[in-house]
Amino acid sequence: MRWLLLIGTLLTLALSFTRHSGGAMGLWLLLGIVGAVATALAFAQARIDAHSRADSLSDYELQRLREGKPPLNR
Repeated sequence: MRWLLLIGTLLTLALSFTRHSGGAMGLWLLLGIVGAVATALAFAQARIDAHSRADSLSDYELQRLREGKPPLNR
């Protein structure tokens, strides 16, 4: 999905620079800026998800964390 957002953002920015009227250029530029923010957030979310741990740990793994030991690999 984030790759489609990136392609769509690049397309809207390209369209904004090829328009001859100010209104069309402003509309496509606004959509490009909104798309750039959405794309940046999508890539950030994918990176966070890739490096996050599982949602829940067992009681044993929590005890190991409290003792300063790393949790067991799953």
